[in-house]
Amino acid sequence: MGTWGMGHFDSDTAADFAGRLDDAPPAEREAVVKEALAVTAGTGAGEYLDADDGVVAVAAAALLAAQRPGGTPVDSAYAPDEPVPPLAPELRELAVRALDRVVADASELLELWADVGEGEEWSAGVRSLRASLAAGGQEAG
Repeated sequence: MGTWGMGHFDSDTAADFAGRLDDAPPAEREAVVKEALAVTAGTGAGEYLDADDGVVAVAAAALLAAQRPGGTPVDSAYAPDEPVPPLAPELRELAVRALDRVVADASELLELWADVGEGEEWSAGVRSLRASLAAGGQEAG
């Protein structure tokens, strides 16, 4: 995997996902995010989760979290260039399930980060992203 860094968009796979979002008509961008989350959230607990699916789910979750009040903006050269329209708050539950799956057993992405000795640091970033999505609170309007 090229362009590998701790940031949620710091891989070729995440950058490709950003490109798919940029290429999608604005009215279809939410569906692209939802699909990315659904693929990972729908992977069974005993089923092996492919690293690419995990990377895309984390990137999609980061876009959703950025829209939360006080959310951390996605600031990466590899993030989408085009604006992401307001995403449905209902996607947060799907994102939480996807992130839980990314850091669970049988996740290739977790294994890859562990293999380079940064599994705990990377997992902490995903857990922080998850916490921001799981937190209650007022929606931006």
